Amino acid sequence: MNRVLGLLLGVLLVTVVAWAEDESCVVCHDESTPGQVADWRVSAHAENGISCSDCHGSEHNSKEDVTKAAFPDERVCEQCHEEQFAQFSKGKHNHGWTSLNAMPITHVEPDELMEGGRGCGGCHNMGIKTDEQKAEQLAKGYRYQNNSCDECHTRHSFSKKEAKDPRACQQCHMGYDHPQWEMWSSSKHGSRWMARNNGNLPEGAPAPTCQECHMTDGDHNNHTAWGFLGVRLPLPEDPQWKADQITILMALGVLNPETGEPTARLDAVKAVDLARLTKEDFDREREKMVANCTKCHSESYARFQFMMGDQMMQKADVLMAKAIRIVAALYKDGIIPKPDDYAFAYPDFLYFMRTNGAKIDGMSHIDQVLFEMYMKHRMRTYQGQFHFNPDYAYWYGWAMMTKALGKIEELDHVMRATHAKAH
Repeated sequence: MNRVLGLLLGVLLVTVVAWAEDESCVVCHDESTPGQVADWRVSAHAENGISCSDCHGSEHNSKEDVTKAAFPDERVCEQCHEEQFAQFSKGKHNHGWTSLNAMPITHVEPDELMEGGRGCGGCHNMGIKTDEQKAEQLAKGYRYQNNSCDECHTRHSFSKKEAKDPRACQQCHMGYDHPQWEMWSSSKHGSRWMARNNGNLPEGAPAPTCQECHMTDGDHNNHTAWGFLGVRLPLPEDPQWKADQITILMALGVLNPETGEPTARLDAVKAVDLARLTKEDFDREREKMVANCTKCHSESYARFQFMMGDQMMQKADVLMAKAIRIVAALYKDGIIPKPDDYAFAYPDFLYFMRTNGAKIDGMSHIDQVLFEMYMKHRMRTYQGQFHFNPDYAYWYGWAMMTKALGKIEELDHVMRATHAKAH
């Protein structure tokens, strides 16, 4: 009976795929976009009779009406993948588009780099968009950035196996401000994964991937304790660390540098879940990660490693805050003029390297050194620590922070001497 049932299911599967193959879309696109058809043919969608029209509609029938082809968003995926959609909608990745557009830098840089997808928008297009946002993108000619799922499960194969490969994370989590791929791949965890992948370790040997640590058991609701900015509320109890984190929050524009009170940017940080804003939230994410670590290590070892990471963050913040205060004093003393776009006469990290706001000339070089110290070197110091990468934590992180601080101190001396001579 089981053999007969198996044969019947096999015949049904062949029939379903053959039916989908006969669809005019496949016949035409086998010539016009053969790569897409090849991907679809090996997909679970093809195996289950999900054809082109199920996702793209049936209004597009020729090369003259290609604009009628519907581009499916996450809601289309939700029809079959309800659990994953619900998880994703609560997770960090869902805030990519909102956080991009909340940044002031987004609105002064070339659109082709930002919303167009070759710069920040290439990764930050993730996130469920409103109908108005999708219409705005379409009006600009950007037709391909309305589905977050295909960032990891690339179209048209939409492979679960592909999305579980750590290289799926590489295109976004790499480079200047967040080289997690480089850190992980050259850490003990990454080197073991590559050795296992090449057959040089047993198949069952532990080799943690990005997904196993940050999307445990396929959970699409991903967060980290410290968040991307490396700040949190409530502020640390240690008086020095508390003062240093306050200084960093001022440079992020979250706190008013004149009064210390929260600004409207704090609401934006809350909206996009950029930081843990309660001790309970921080502890929950930390405990999740400790539980992951104890799959291979003892709990005491895991907690000690996290403690060292926190302490390294604290030491990095001492250097960072000192540098910010040096540059802030130049603003206060009128040596650096306040850019028109800045809310305060104070460094503003959310304009990135555009240290004169929308104006491309007259940018403050010492602010650029300061921003690089924050976004590049501080990030590498604490992220390298948590990803267990010695070189990134020290040479690309801490050592470069100390170098940047020395350069800022020297620039401060020169700028003050030059200003005094001119006045």
